[in-house]
Order: sequence, then C-alpha cells, then structure tokens
Amino acid sequence: MANHKSAAKRARQTIKKNATNSKTKAGVRTIEKKVRLAVSSGDKDLALKSLVTFSSKMDKASKTGVFHKNTAARKVSRLSILINTLN
Repeated sequence: MANHKSAAKRARQTIKKNATNSKTKAGVRTIEKKVRLAVSSGDKDLALKSLVTFSSKMDKASKTGVFHKNTAARKVSRLSILINTLN
C-alpha cells in the first residue's frame, strides 16, 4: 500500500502502463506467429504482407519503450531472413 499521494498515483499509472504494454506485446507475438506459419506453409505473399505489419508494430512498440530498439531490429531482421529462404 502506498504511503504517499504521489506513490499511489505512480501505482495507478504502473497498472495502466503494464496493461497497455501487455496488449502490445501480445499483438506483436500474434503477428510474428502469423509470419512463421506463412513461412512454414510456403506462402511467400502472405509472409511478406505479415512481415510489413510486424515491422510496423515492432517499430511502434520500440518507439514507445515496450521493446528495445535493437530487439525490434533483430526480430524483424531474422524474420526477413527466414522469408528470403523461400525461393
């Protein structure tokens, strides 16, 4: 329990931010799974479209601090390499 008014406010803010960050992470993971499923099924067009969406979501998530920028870059890079193996 918070002892000060400012600590109580900080606790409320933390709860809201955790909920927002969890929702963002879940959305990113869902799109990543969609890309991986498209690659495993051999559907390059769907994989490329999903990669564009994934890249956009990861950039927004890294800009807001949900993911570190290097983590976002690494994940996008690895998925693009995976898609390039579909030839």
